[in-house]
Amino acid sequence: MKFEDKGFLLNKNKFNENSSIVEFFTENKGKVSGIIYGATSSKIKNFLFIGNHFTIQFNSKTQNSVGYFKVEIDKIFTPFFLDDKIKLNCILYSFNLIKILTVENQLNLKIYNHIFKLYELLNKDDWIKKFIFWELEFIKYVGYDINFKDYIDEKKIETKSSYISTLDGSKEIPIFLIENNKEIVKRDELKNGFKIVGDFLNKSILIPNNINYPISRTEFFKLI
Repeated sequence: MKFEDKGFLLNKNKFNENSSIVEFFTENKGKVSGIIYGATSSKIKNFLFIGNHFTIQFNSKTQNSVGYFKVEIDKIFTPFFLDDKIKLNCILYSFNLIKILTVENQLNLKIYNHIFKLYELLNKDDWIKKFIFWELEFIKYVGYDINFKDYIDEKKIETKSSYISTLDGSKEIPIFLIENNKEIVKRDELKNGFKIVGDFLNKSILIPNNINYPISRTEFFKLI
């Protein structure tokens, strides 16, 4: 089995002294995994950051055997954020989320293009708010959607209010999750919005599929 493609590096783990087992999310194949031989060479290791974009060549003896990649850097993304701890953690969490919620060899061009949008929003002033909606959109692309308006009485929405109670009174939802037209969102509203999305992610997707809650999301949340 052979193919050429372009994709983002999702994950890498040391295989032996000179090689790494890696996963890419590619344009035409979705998530693919294999080995990069010589991954510790100076030609490759300086670019082998999670989130960077590569041109790849994949080879395997059969469709079910472990294959190997030859890679060339196509575009550098992640290293521009190495000095920004919160944005770097956001990137690492995002690619971890893509890794755990996508399946091998399943094309999803929406997800592939959505990754480019991640780097666009990181350069915005209100990037945390935009990221929360980026995460919700990604969750939708893997088959799960939530409309927060379904959980509240729309008659109670007041533009001056920051929160609105759910129909059963169990939670207060930040108004920006319901009406995405609020320009200025306070930090506590962002954190609460992030928590609510995390609860939905955990209870509706991760737990039913026996997937552990990502530590990378917890680490990102601590920095918000």
